[in-house]
Amino acid sequence: MKKQKGITGKSISRRDFIGTAAAAAAFSVVPRHVLGGPGYTAPSATVNVAGIGVGGQGPSDLRNLKSAGANIVALCDVDQDFAARTYRDYPEAKVYVDYREMLEKQKDIDAVMIATPDHSHAVIAIAAMKAGKHVYCEKPLTRCVSEARALTEAARKYKVATQMGNWGHADKGIRLVCEWIWDGVIGEIREVHAWTNRPVWPQGVELTRPKETPPKPEGLNWDLWIGPAPMRPYHPNYLPAIWRGWADFGTGALGDMACHIWDPIFSALKLGYPTSVEGCCSSYYSGFFRQDFDSLAESFPRATVIRFEYPGHQGQPPVKLTWYDGGMMPARPADLEASRRMGDGDGGVLFVGSKGKLMCGCYGRSPSLIPTAKHVEYMAYLKDHEPKVKAPPYPGRNGHWVEFVEACKGGAPAGSNFDYAGPLTESVVMGNLSVRFSGRKLLWDGANMKVTNFEEANRFVHPEYREGWVL
Repeated sequence: MKKQKGITGKSISRRDFIGTAAAAAAFSVVPRHVLGGPGYTAPSATVNVAGIGVGGQGPSDLRNLKSAGANIVALCDVDQDFAARTYRDYPEAKVYVDYREMLEKQKDIDAVMIATPDHSHAVIAIAAMKAGKHVYCEKPLTRCVSEARALTEAARKYKVATQMGNWGHADKGIRLVCEWIWDGVIGEIREVHAWTNRPVWPQGVELTRPKETPPKPEGLNWDLWIGPAPMRPYHPNYLPAIWRGWADFGTGALGDMACHIWDPIFSALKLGYPTSVEGCCSSYYSGFFRQDFDSLAESFPRATVIRFEYPGHQGQPPVKLTWYDGGMMPARPADLEASRRMGDGDGGVLFVGSKGKLMCGCYGRSPSLIPTAKHVEYMAYLKDHEPKVKAPPYPGRNGHWVEFVEACKGGAPAGSNFDYAGPLTESVVMGNLSVRFSGRKLLWDGANMKVTNFEEANRFVHPEYREGWVL
């Protein structure tokens, strides 16, 4: 077979080149006019957006969507006091408490922005897509595997524009990580480490279910806040932000940050579904080692180390990915200079290749090669050469929301649409499933969403919803 020279001067076969080029396809797009369907919005039209969950992260997303050209026409929140400031920011927008009433009554809505607690993402997003609305949903996309798969399939079925709120996907760092890895500068990658400084909220042994039942604030609809989760009495220990540590409502440190931190890993290596997941963790509470799996569902552990195995995919070899949170960290590389930190203040990623190492911070920020001398040499090389596979131009942080608005108008799919964000979320929440059974290696059949070697674990793949709530 005829060989051609790669950018680094090595010979590569046509087969290798095509395999690497195929990896770049994750950034490629299909024009939305090809998709059409009930969610299609004419390119010339203004995109009318409704915000659902507008007291916490929601206001930031709304501001970004407005700056991207969207028109904010409706606001919905179960906590009227928490959302009051946002209501004042958009005095022309109609206000609702129940998203179902909003979707039924207000017909000028083209798209919804969802920034509620994790446990209600799926039911709201599915309802919106069934109504023909485009969906921007904060990360993580869902709380469990089956919900993520359902959202991915619903977006295809209803042909609506979608985007998950991992804005780093549109920024420069992730593009550079992909280009350098596809250029072969660190060789074949079979080992990756990712970590975060989270949780920065109470979790694990710090959380016990409150016994007190104080009166709820007058402006809070507690029944709607609970949504599909099992009912429990109101307590301020659950909201506004502490819900992240409670397993009925949030997804812990892994869910909060992995959709950001793993983004360059999934984009560069095209991981797909893992074949196994093995979690180990600090105690959830005193008496953790009781085999009472329902008790383990109360909160997430304070610290975890989770090991994922992925098969070779799109020309990439099998990969072992290890996640660390709660202060846990991978071993510091021997060739990383003492003056350099591991990642950044939010976390980081370490790619270990057959020819070197690449490290970046959260969102793919500040990628660099290890050691520094190798990085300097490669940067000098790139001044006169192009990487053999170029990622598309990065739109920058605000481009993340612009991508979504343009997709709603019939343009190309947004970069972190549900075809990409769904499988990424599935891996993330599989990690949370694994720590319920700390120390046990779970074998995973991704296509069928099933743990094949421990039936008890499958109870947590498909959640049971409270009566009156369905996906």
